[in-house]
Amino acid sequence: MHEATLLAAPAGAGAAGFMTWAVRGRASRVFGASEWRGPRNRPAIALTFDDGPSETTPAILELLRGYGVAATFFQCGANVERLPEIARAVRGEGHEIGNHSHTHPLFCFRSARFMEMELRRAQEAIGERTGAAPVWFRAPFGVRWFGLGAAQRRLGLTGVMWTVIGYDWTLKADEIVARIGRRVANGAILCLHDGRELRRKPDAGVTVEAVRRLAPLLLERGYQFETVSRLLCPTN
Repeated sequence: MHEATLLAAPAGAGAAGFMTWAVRGRASRVFGASEWRGPRNRPAIALTFDDGPSETTPAILELLRGYGVAATFFQCGANVERLPEIARAVRGEGHEIGNHSHTHPLFCFRSARFMEMELRRAQEAIGERTGAAPVWFRAPFGVRWFGLGAAQRRLGLTGVMWTVIGYDWTLKADEIVARIGRRVANGAILCLHDGRELRRKPDAGVTVEAVRRLAPLLLERGYQFETVSRLLCPTN
């Protein structure tokens, strides 16, 4: 294993602890190229959404438009096939689209072939319906596994984890805002959800309310919202 990977692992981690970190650690690159934060030298952050598009996405787009905020949406291919107009609206509003697998499965103990097919199907669904071929990938549940890195390389995808996750599928809006507000810093990648896996008409109102409060709060603190591409590759 590469020396840099070992040095990045939690100090004192045993075999089981190391494996847990390798699979789900936000800074882990054991199973493929991955990023979890941007540069710390400027007040820029990336707001990201997983599991969409859904029937809730238009309400989030309206809020982002009102505040002039750019975001990155990691979309599930099956949801894109179900709601292509909303998927296209995300791109039409100037936001970035990433790959979040096709059916949102848990990748641990899955075969390399299964994982590549999930990424490839999502890549094709997103590309065909929005005209945008993703370059970023976020694993469902943040779980990576053996063979995922090779699949990413073949499809030209780089993994993206997060600096702060909002737990917006379980917390209330005020708790989400407080959690993110305490942990945000220069270069942070924030993770929320505009869908709930593959559910139709998901109850994601708490996410909408959290965005309604977070956007002005973070803008007032001087943060600039950027897409993942802009945050991680500011010179491009």
